[in-house]
Amino acid sequence: MKRVSAMIALFLALSIPDIAGAQQDGGVDAPFANTQLADPAQEAQARDLMYDIRCVQCQSQSIADSDAPIAGAMRSEVRSRIANGESPDAIRDYFIARYGDYITFDPPVSALTWPLWLAPILIIAFGLWLARGRFRR
Repeated sequence: MKRVSAMIALFLALSIPDIAGAQQDGGVDAPFANTQLADPAQEAQARDLMYDIRCVQCQSQSIADSDAPIAGAMRSEVRSRIANGESPDAIRDYFIARYGDYITFDPPVSALTWPLWLAPILIIAFGLWLARGRFRR
C-alpha cells in the first residue's frame, strides 16, 4: 500500500506544472524582450551585444536568436541597461559575473580558459609529431 501511495504522490508531483520555475525564467517581467529601443544607436549596441551572449537554455544560440523565455529576459535586461546608459562592456561583464565565462561566444583569455585556447594547438602539434614518427619508419 505504501508503494502505491508513493507512486501516486510521485505522479502528482511530476504532473503539477512548475509555477515557480515558470516565473523564474523571466517571460513575465521582460518588457524589452521583443520591443526595440527608440534610439537607433542604442538599439544597434544592444543588438551587437545580444549576438555575443549565449542563451543559457539553448546554449548553441545567441539571446538574439533564441525564443526561450530566459533569452527574452536577458534581451530585456540588455536593452534596459543600454537605455540607462551602461556600456556594452559593463553589461557583458555583468553577465559574465552572473553566469560565468561560458555566457559569451568569445570567452576572455584567463587562467580558466587557457585550455580552450591551447588545446587545438597542442592537438595539432601532437598529430604532426605522431605523423613525423610514422613517416620516418
